[in-house]
Amino acid sequence: MKFSPWMTMGALSLALAAALPAAAQEKSVAITAIVEHPALDSVRDGVQDALKAAGFEAGKNLKWQYQSAQGNTGTAAQIARKFIGDKPDAIVAIATPSAQAVVAATKTVPVVFSAVTDPVAAKLVANWEPSHTNVTGVSDLLALDKQMELVKQVVPNAKRVGMVYNPGEANSVVVVKQLKELLPTMGMTLVEASAPRSVDVSSAARSLIGKVDVIYTNTDNNVVSAYESLVKVGQDAKLPLIASDTDSVKRGAIAALGINYRDLGEQTGRIVVRILNGEKPGDIKPETSTKVELFVNPGAAEKQGVTLSQALIDSAAQVVK
Repeated sequence: MKFSPWMTMGALSLALAAALPAAAQEKSVAITAIVEHPALDSVRDGVQDALKAAGFEAGKNLKWQYQSAQGNTGTAAQIARKFIGDKPDAIVAIATPSAQAVVAATKTVPVVFSAVTDPVAAKLVANWEPSHTNVTGVSDLLALDKQMELVKQVVPNAKRVGMVYNPGEANSVVVVKQLKELLPTMGMTLVEASAPRSVDVSSAARSLIGKVDVIYTNTDNNVVSAYESLVKVGQDAKLPLIASDTDSVKRGAIAALGINYRDLGEQTGRIVVRILNGEKPGDIKPETSTKVELFVNPGAAEKQGVTLSQALIDSAAQVVK
């Protein structure tokens, strides 16, 4: 590139910037999460790892900022407005409330959601095809057929699957609807138990005793926050518990086929890299997680009246002692 001696310093700076490769110019990524806990923190760290692997490193050629809403949706909206005012190259929004706050506040700044179970139900995108808007991202939606296959592996003769959930949580309602359609095709039926509050989880679980062969739990916030009370019912009634998040196995579930949230973050980060390199978010199809892990807890199985096959134990990514 040739530079005129009559160029102003500002014009010269712009010309130099244009001459640099995209990865060498400083980019800006803002990341927000509804709350801090191990899974969502892993998503954040995975995003940063993917950016670094692609040559975008904070303090060198990447401006990186992160804020948590500390569980407050009002704060999530404030963070969204602040970030949009900063005009970053991309905003990463972790978990549904933060993603909804950001998407509601901008139609121009690229938004990449992550750890959102159902982005369509959350009205982030119209469907699972490229949105042709400023939004794309990665869902932590789990394949329910594989979840139910795990139920069959743990309790081979299971016919009635119980599910404790909060009917006010949209993602759980979606799972219940899907299970009602799926289970009959696998020779099973669903029995629901409502737990609108965390304190209702124990009584809801007890209401399933004698009515079901196994209890399955999704990532319902009420249930996960009170999982120990569910475990007590499972042990007292010899009622097997199968979870969809691996942390619950450490707390007393027999098994879970769950998302590796660090990998989910890296997958999200790779989409951010594509946007930083010039792709439009609306041209990128929303994705689901490409990796799940099996955790098993043979001790919990024994307490809940079942014995895990050695083949299932051997196939697990982690055996909780």
